[in-house]
Amino acid sequence: CTCFEDFPDGTFDFLNGFIASDGCLQPQRVYDNWKNYLKREDDFCYQFNAPRVYDDAALGMYRQEIADLKHAVERWANYITNEKLIEAIKVYNETRRLLRELYSLRKGDAPLVTGEECLRITLASMSMRKDMFNEMLAAFIEEAKQREPITDYRARLMLIGSSCDSPDYLKIFEDKGGLFVTDINCYGSRYLYDDVEIDEKDPLAGLARSYLARPVCGRMCNLHHELRDTILNMAKEYNVEGVVYTKMKNCDMWGGESFFLDDAIREAGLSLLILEREEITANAGQVGIRAEAFVEMIETGGAD
Repeated sequence: CTCFEDFPDGTFDFLNGFIASDGCLQPQRVYDNWKNYLKREDDFCYQFNAPRVYDDAALGMYRQEIADLKHAVERWANYITNEKLIEAIKVYNETRRLLRELYSLRKGDAPLVTGEECLRITLASMSMRKDMFNEMLAAFIEEAKQREPITDYRARLMLIGSSCDSPDYLKIFEDKGGLFVTDINCYGSRYLYDDVEIDEKDPLAGLARSYLARPVCGRMCNLHHELRDTILNMAKEYNVEGVVYTKMKNCDMWGGESFFLDDAIREAGLSLLILEREEITANAGQVGIRAEAFVEMIETGGAD
């Protein structure tokens, strides 16, 4: 993972620590190497484990994992009260509400924002103080509502697959006449889809229920049909014409999901482009050629 490279080259020198999750096998190995590399005693290094099923046992385990993380942070920094947690959840829920409003500007026949813009904004939301971000996003939405609509696109696209934190990758398609109007992506709709439940008596339980019950991730077991239905329902809601299915190199989870998704997407009348993607977009020229052909195929009504 290139995120590990950012430690030796100094990109992450401003950090005092990190929390890693076992969403797939690669982050676990990155965590092992990070912890070995960061040998300063005051660094905070923590491995957070997430369930791969959703049932009562998994919910209890997940709540305990969140509690253990909370206690670890408290030992390293400051005590976290339920009142502080609830207040933070409200601020984050306002972020989600604003991001959903941003996404709504992409639904109509003449969207007001591009997919590249939306990805840049959601990435910013993950690295900024939420109160500051909320003010800036609210102002951006009001400005975007006054824009001239985007009418010169040739195909309405949806992005699914492995995590994509590269706006330039989306721009390749949008420069060829495609327009990403929605996505099922960790840095996109999965981040903003539903508010977190506010449980006044047990905020940690509310967090656990909300995060396990949200639209499913490829790491979850035996929820393939739910993931398929979420994708198809969103494609219908946003009037999608073509799906760009990206798979990060060596990403077993989204590679395996093809077995459940490919035929279903085509049977729903959607064009499908499957691409293997690397973290660094070194093959932009090749992707651009395929993007242009895909957009032209949709525009002319050809078969994929």
